[in-house]
Amino acid sequence: MRLFAFGINHQTAPLSVREQVVFQNERLAPALRDLVDQRPVKEAAILSTCNRTEVYCNTEEPAAAVHWLASYHRLPADGLDPYIYRLPQERAVEHAFRVASGLDSMMLGEAQILGQMKAAVRSAEQAGTLGLLLNRLFQRTFSVAKEVRTQTEIGANAVSMAAIAVRLAEEIYPSIGECRVLLVGAGEMIELCATHFAACAPRQVTFANRTLERAQELSSRHAGQAITLNDVAGNLATHDVVITSTASPLPVIGKGTVESALKARKHRPMLLVDLAVPRDIEPEVGKLDDVFLYTVDDLGRIAAQGLAARSNAVLQAEALIDTEVRDFMHWMNTRGAVPAIRALRDQAERSRRHELERALKALERGEDARKVLERMSEALTNKLMHPPTHALNCASDAERDQLVQMLGRLYQIHRE
Repeated sequence: MRLFAFGINHQTAPLSVREQVVFQNERLAPALRDLVDQRPVKEAAILSTCNRTEVYCNTEEPAAAVHWLASYHRLPADGLDPYIYRLPQERAVEHAFRVASGLDSMMLGEAQILGQMKAAVRSAEQAGTLGLLLNRLFQRTFSVAKEVRTQTEIGANAVSMAAIAVRLAEEIYPSIGECRVLLVGAGEMIELCATHFAACAPRQVTFANRTLERAQELSSRHAGQAITLNDVAGNLATHDVVITSTASPLPVIGKGTVESALKARKHRPMLLVDLAVPRDIEPEVGKLDDVFLYTVDDLGRIAAQGLAARSNAVLQAEALIDTEVRDFMHWMNTRGAVPAIRALRDQAERSRRHELERALKALERGEDARKVLERMSEALTNKLMHPPTHALNCASDAERDQLVQMLGRLYQIHRE
């Protein structure tokens, strides 16, 4: 049983690299089965978000698992390798605990990552790639995350991407109440942004999604309008703030579309916040005049400016995690002794059965029951005592002292 985790995140890789190794939800199950079927990997789970793509696995050959990530996405291994972190055993446990607790997030203390990790575990369960080790790891991970959030202030006043997007709009426009907001996508992040902007009572909120029904569902909850993705280009010019977070593998808003919108707006400024990975808005849009384009990495840098004030909560959380890591590693180490314990019990069981059969046959022959039981107990005692006695008699002087101490611990012998 060998735990290993690897991946890339917002700390090790730029957005241009992270967006190349994203796993969309519908691709998780086949990817997991491919990893377990094609590589020397016994168990696997993949956590893929806008800030990270991580693989947790049970494998004796970590290098083969790491190589799989690049080959699966058809990327050159040497191009991806500089950004990958490799976390064996104890470091993998600590990393999982930190991620679920919000300590490794771009937005320190954010709670969304815990739900994303639980979804990753469900995907692994459905794919049949979650075994004893990873199941125990993640159950302990969720327990640790809950403990960190209840015993520390790590989640207090956590800054979300949605909150930062509102702050940016307030800095650019005199009043959000006069702004028209376009939200592209229909996932959890868009709902969070809709809630934050709705609190500022914007002039208009429009939801755009691939399926009109889902956009209408969101618009009914937030008193907005609904359009499809195909209608975005025609409606872009009438909106001041645009937030995107779709699962599209290709940009849904291009430079030409934004240029046309700016002309129609007579170059009134536009705030574009791209929360998607891969990106929804072509990077070249950021070079246009009168456009303020922000990506998830840009928002992360803004959030990092206010982390110092919560350093005490971080120290408390990390101390708690250190204790939990030691407990989990103790469990893993004891699991390593299971084969030896099983072999010891099997040997003892064989001896018991053998002597029991001999005793039963003696009783069937009419022998005295007391003598049969006496003989059986002596035989069992001799068989169980023979290995340690023989080891003591054959050991050198130095080995004998160590064996005596060890046997004292094993049999709880307290010598005067």
